[in-house]
Amino acid sequence: MEIQAFATLVIPFIVVVFLAALLFIHPTRTVLLASLLGGLTLGVINILFDLIAYYAHWWHYTLNGLTLHLPLPFYISPVLIYGSLVYLLIWRFWNGRGHWFAMLLLIGVPLFRAGADIFGTVVMQSSYTTFDSILAGPLDLLMWLAMFYA
Repeated sequence: MEIQAFATLVIPFIVVVFLAALLFIHPTRTVLLASLLGGLTLGVINILFDLIAYYAHWWHYTLNGLTLHLPLPFYISPVLIYGSLVYLLIWRFWNGRGHWFAMLLLIGVPLFRAGADIFGTVVMQSSYTTFDSILAGPLDLLMWLAMFYA
């Protein structure tokens, strides 16, 4: 039920936020397509890494209704928000006085997401992910670095 509720309630909100951000960022068509391709690449790498992690027993998801042991609707967040939108913000702020913000996003987003995954799973034990190996934390950091900079 969690995946169905996420798909019903959260995905439309993510799409509306992404489209609203596009109105303010004003990317060119080439930049928009490149950011969407970058976000899609990030999502595909995330799916592949999670699938490998499941079969290597590094971590697994504890949700009902998984497809191939993966929560497929959950990957819209990395694709649109942590991928495409962040890439568009980096593009927008790269030149000018906001360069520091672009650098902060470039360095901070993968570290923040890996830290949030590790903190939510290990410390709070409130995540949908369960780490099965001691290597899961470092591999999660490696996954976010590889996905974001691919």
